[in-house]
Amino acid sequence: MTAPAPSLSEVLARPDVWRGSDFARVTAEPSGHAELDRRLPGGGWPVGALTELFPETQGIGEMQLVLPWIARLTQAGGRVAMVDPPHLPFAPALAQAGIVLSRLLLVRPQSEDGGLWATEQILRAGSCGAVLAWPGRLGAVELKRFQLAAETGKTTALLFREPRAAAEFSPAALRLKLTARPGGLRIDIFKCRGGTPTAVEVLLPALAANG
Repeated sequence: MTAPAPSLSEVLARPDVWRGSDFARVTAEPSGHAELDRRLPGGGWPVGALTELFPETQGIGEMQLVLPWIARLTQAGGRVAMVDPPHLPFAPALAQAGIVLSRLLLVRPQSEDGGLWATEQILRAGSCGAVLAWPGRLGAVELKRFQLAAETGKTTALLFREPRAAAEFSPAALRLKLTARPGGLRIDIFKCRGGTPTAVEVLLPALAANG
């Protein structure tokens, strides 16, 4: 016997269905940058979803962009995981930014597949308030698994990816292109669940040497 078709209200209540103007359903964590938060639905990084950041090149300030948020999370007792960052984080600079180092988990996988596995498992477990990951090449299957894991664990996930990947399809709730500007970043918000694509410039705090 064929099951009855779901009602419209049941379909709209599903977590994988969203409406472009539905700001009220977006739960977010403030980024710590007022100009950026004013442009993002919910006022920050979406919780239980993927955010993808595409810096034009490494080291233009992408970490300074997320440090205020990480600092607030760790000071409140939350844990933050960093999976396979391209460089070893400089602990004095992180401490200077207000991050509680004992609440920071650094994962250095032995292989690319190991990094993908670790990212998915940490997202799904929900034991960390945030996961920052620097994966290699991702396909639609891996991105979908990450998205479902973030939803399950109600974890905020930020993926730092190569610029060329911005042209590929992604289920991420938020996708940002980052371009260096004097003293900060130009952020092009080209996909924004519950909001409107736009651009904003953000000034970034200076860090200690080697940060």
